[in-house]
Amino acid sequence: MKPVILAEKPSQGKAYADAFKVKRHEGYLEILPSPIFPVGAYITWGIGHLVELKEPKAYDPKWTKWSLASLPILPDRYEFQVAKGKSKQFNTVKKLIMATDTVINGCDVDREGSNIFYSIFNQTGAKNKTIKRLWINSLEVDEVRKGFSNLLDNQKDLLMYEEAKARQISDWLVGMNGSRLYTLLLQKRGLRDVFSIGRVQSPTVYLIYQRQKDIDDFVSEPFFEIESTFTAEHGQYKGKAKAKDQNKDVIVALLRKHELSPKSPGIVASVKHVEKRTPPPQLHSLSTLQAKANRLWKTSPANVLKIMQGLYEKKIVTYPRTDSRHITPSEFSYLAGQVEEYQKVINHPFTVASLAPKKRFVDSSKVQEHYAIIPTKKIPSQAVLAGLSTDERNLYEEVVRTTLAIFHTDYLYTETKVTTDVNGLPFFTTGKTERDKGWKALFSRSEKESEKDDTALPPLHQNEPVQSNIGIKEGKTMPPKPYTEGQLIAMMKTAGKLVEDKEETDILKEIEGLGTEATRSGIIETIKRHDYIQVKKNIVSITDKGRVLCQAIEGNLLASPSMTAKWETYLRKIGTGEGTPEHFLGNISKFIFKLLEDVPKQLNSQNIVMNTTATPRPKRDGDVAPCPKCKNGVIVDRKKFYGCSAYASGCKQTFPSIFLEKKLTAKQVELLCTNGKTNVIKGFTSNAGKKFDAKLILVNGKLEFEF
Repeated sequence: MKPVILAEKPSQGKAYADAFKVKRHEGYLEILPSPIFPVGAYITWGIGHLVELKEPKAYDPKWTKWSLASLPILPDRYEFQVAKGKSKQFNTVKKLIMATDTVINGCDVDREGSNIFYSIFNQTGAKNKTIKRLWINSLEVDEVRKGFSNLLDNQKDLLMYEEAKARQISDWLVGMNGSRLYTLLLQKRGLRDVFSIGRVQSPTVYLIYQRQKDIDDFVSEPFFEIESTFTAEHGQYKGKAKAKDQNKDVIVALLRKHELSPKSPGIVASVKHVEKRTPPPQLHSLSTLQAKANRLWKTSPANVLKIMQGLYEKKIVTYPRTDSRHITPSEFSYLAGQVEEYQKVINHPFTVASLAPKKRFVDSSKVQEHYAIIPTKKIPSQAVLAGLSTDERNLYEEVVRTTLAIFHTDYLYTETKVTTDVNGLPFFTTGKTERDKGWKALFSRSEKESEKDDTALPPLHQNEPVQSNIGIKEGKTMPPKPYTEGQLIAMMKTAGKLVEDKEETDILKEIEGLGTEATRSGIIETIKRHDYIQVKKNIVSITDKGRVLCQAIEGNLLASPSMTAKWETYLRKIGTGEGTPEHFLGNISKFIFKLLEDVPKQLNSQNIVMNTTATPRPKRDGDVAPCPKCKNGVIVDRKKFYGCSAYASGCKQTFPSIFLEKKLTAKQVELLCTNGKTNVIKGFTSNAGKKFDAKLILVNGKLEFEF
């Protein structure tokens, strides 16, 4: 029998097909007989998730309406269904799988790819099939062929599926119970909005709220210090005394003690030179690439992932959803063999320092599912490069430059520490002199130089007399800065343990975090969509609705990044076979019972500042009218249909954009929502092909005609 390859989406299926001769069919491709597939094979695909968890009402009618009395929502078993509008492709997949004896999982090589495959496979009802796993990090033709020639068994894949399914169910449970609980309780206090709760999204919002509180509560205080500009034989430099105080009189007393006037002469007491070097940066994981792209070009993390996925499908970068910053000797070997070709891509030739692999970059023990993001063996032509958008070119070149840096020399500089004595008061100066730009030369086009001009010092020697210009400098303490979107990714990865003013290479350590490499940018987009945060000029701030949510969850585990990080760590244990879904979901159930017990009391005792009139949703492009069903959301023009903004919280009110071959305008949908009926609409086409005119009326959320 011909094996069936299930890809995650059509573009992935096409990339596999590029490695073989194929015939096209609707919904699938047929690989003609080849050395790898002697009898041929079929490639078909999902469209993302073809299968989803059923809604609460499918388990019990009492869960149809939102009410506190019907909580908790804890089904005895979890059932899945074919996603709305995707049954045609599902039936194509099912027909092919049922007719074969071997199925190959060709979905993305991560836990979500495993989840998509097995949720579809299990929904088909297929039994007694041999399942193999395609495990590749590149969509290049050679890598695809190599992957299909060396298929893995599905043991690791099954564990990743158990991990993903446990995450999916836990998110569903926390979302369904938490959203209803908080929304209903807050509505009792006069708020009309829907408050979406999430296992990962809620603590993420809370961390942003905490930063905003730190900024709002910050009280700036003045301080005074002693600075001087010194003039030496070969130029000027600045120095600062180790004296800093909120009381200016203390600083003035110190100047008097040393009998200092603005022009008191000084002497260079010591000059110490230390030769230093900085090695090339580590290779990029998705997080570090998102953080850097956001810092350099203000590209949002979600867009970085989207663009990198496109470059992956163009076969010029490796798999982007990786948290590794290392590669194996195999990848290093092909990179080393093509250094000159990569140099031509960025038009930056240099002499290779070494072709020997260094542990800082090449370490198989630090590569799990995926290695770091690097360019593939495929060198894009000038025509392909010219066809890339500015964002694509920026990100591709960043990956190439970071990869080439591992073959470059270290950045070399001299750090000079100078002590200048003025009447017994020492002034300290640190300067930096660049000796060899090394790998940093690769980034001068795309990145501002971090060194400031005032760090360069004139030639100085010990006991050299200098002229002074001494003064008291007044400063003030500054509040913490709000997060940028790139810092938000770093903050999530470290569960809030973000150390400011360090390189991303130091910040993004492998520690417990919120979400995964693949999901963090999506979580940020979700909390934007729920109007908990807003991003203006790349600065993230909490909204009024976000403040209300955070005041409401304060004090329980939904506000605890560390608890969510521990959950994420346990999920990973399920993926390695060290943990069980039963244990994890059992703890989630206990958590939900505790929420139901604690939250009503907590909300009664908390001072929630409702400084908005029922926190109205800001009007946006595409907003049509208030939702007539839930009364909380807004009907939004989604292009292919009109749907409620409170979808995630359970409202499924939709309107088609085309009804009986007649396009419905936003104005007509607005009339349906506000008046319950439209004016007469001309040009409907019946199933029999006849044209007719009628008013549309809304009855129990459904469209009917009034003639």
